[in-house]
Amino acid sequence: MLNVLWLGFFLIAAVSALFQWLVLGDPGIFARLIASLFDMADLSVKVMLLLFGTLTLWMGFLRIAESAGLVQGLARLLGPLFRRLMPGVPPGHPALGLMTLNFAANALGLDNAATPIGLRAMHALQTLNPEPKTATNAQILFLVLNSSSLTLLPVSIFMYRAQQGAPDPTLVFLPILLATSASTLTGLLSVAWMQRLRLIDPVVLAWLGTGALLLGGFMALLATISASAVAALSSLLGNLVLFGIIIAFLIAGAWKRIPVYESFIEGARDGFDVCKNLLPYLIAMLCAVGVLRASGALDLVLDAIRWAVSVAGLDTRFVDALPTALVKPFSGSAARALLIETMQHTGPDSFASLLAATVQGSTETTFYVLAVYFGAVGIQRARHSVGCALLADLAGVLASIGVCYWFFG
Repeated sequence: MLNVLWLGFFLIAAVSALFQWLVLGDPGIFARLIASLFDMADLSVKVMLLLFGTLTLWMGFLRIAESAGLVQGLARLLGPLFRRLMPGVPPGHPALGLMTLNFAANALGLDNAATPIGLRAMHALQTLNPEPKTATNAQILFLVLNSSSLTLLPVSIFMYRAQQGAPDPTLVFLPILLATSASTLTGLLSVAWMQRLRLIDPVVLAWLGTGALLLGGFMALLATISASAVAALSSLLGNLVLFGIIIAFLIAGAWKRIPVYESFIEGARDGFDVCKNLLPYLIAMLCAVGVLRASGALDLVLDAIRWAVSVAGLDTRFVDALPTALVKPFSGSAARALLIETMQHTGPDSFASLLAATVQGSTETTFYVLAVYFGAVGIQRARHSVGCALLADLAGVLASIGVCYWFFG
C-alpha cells in the first residue's frame, strides 16, 4: 500500500506538470518541482534533528517509569477491565502487561516506541489463537484500540508545531484529547457490538462511566467560557500535564531508589536507535508530498472539494486540512509530511494547520497497523477489524472538525 501511495504521488505530479506545461503554457513548473525536492529534503533533516531530541528524551523518561513499576502498576489496575473486554485472555497472561505498555506509549505519543511493544503483545495473543490465520476477538480489539489513536499526550504533534515556529506548540492539546476520545470510544463500541461484549458490567460501566462523566463535565465547563479562554486553558493544561508527568516519573523513580540518571540514559539510547532509522522514510514522504503540492495537483483537488462544500452552503476553511485526513489511514509518514507541508504553506497557527494537527493526533494509520500487526503473526483473515478501525478514524476526523470550529472558530 505504501509503495502504491508513494509512487502515485509522483505519477500524479508528473501528469499535472505535463498538463500545466502543454495545455496552460507554464514551462516553469518543472523548475518548481525540482526546487520542492531540495526544499523538502532540507526540511526533512531539520525535522529529524528535533525528532532525535524529542523521541530520545521521552524514551528516557518512559524507561524510568518502567523501572519504577508505574507501567506494571497500571497493568494491574487495568487487569479487571481487560478480563471483561478480552475474556479469551487468561488473568495474568503476559499479553495483558504488554498491551498496557503499548497503550501507555501510545498515550504519551511515542508511536515508534509503541510499535515494537505492540508487536510483542500481538505475538503473545497469538499463542492463545486456535486458528493461527484468523484474528481472535482479543487481537481485533487490541488492534482497533491501537488504530483509534489512543493518545493523551501527543508529544510528536507538539514537536512538529514547535519546529515550524508555533508560539505555543501545545495549543492543540485539548482539541486532540476530545477528538481522540471520540475515535477511541467509537472503536470500542463498534467492536463490542460485533463481538457481543457485555458492556453492562459493573467493572466496565465503572471505567467507561467515570471516563464519560469526567469528559462530559470537562466539555460542559469548556462550553461556559469564551473561545480565547478555551485556547489559553488548552495551552496551560498541555504544558502542565506534560511537565507534571515528567516530575511524577522522576519522583517515582527516586522513591523506588532507581538510578534515575542511568535509567534515563539507557532508555534514551534506545530512543536514539529507533529514531536514526526514520530519516530515509521522512525524506521519501516529504519529497513526494512537496512534488505533489508544487505540481498543482493537490490544490486542484482541494479546489474541487472547496467548491462542492461552498455550494452546500458550508464553511470551507476545513478543506485545506483534508489531505492529512485522507492519507492518514494509509500512511503515517505521508500524513506527517502533509501536516508539516500544511503548516509551511499556511502557517503553524492557521485554522487549516490546527485542524490538520488535531486530525493527525486523533486518527491512526489503519492499513499500516493492520499490515504490520497482523502480518507479524501471519494472520490473513482480519474479520471485522477493518470496518471497526475505519469507523473509528471517521469519528476522529469528524470530531476534529467540530472541535476545531469550537476552539478556534
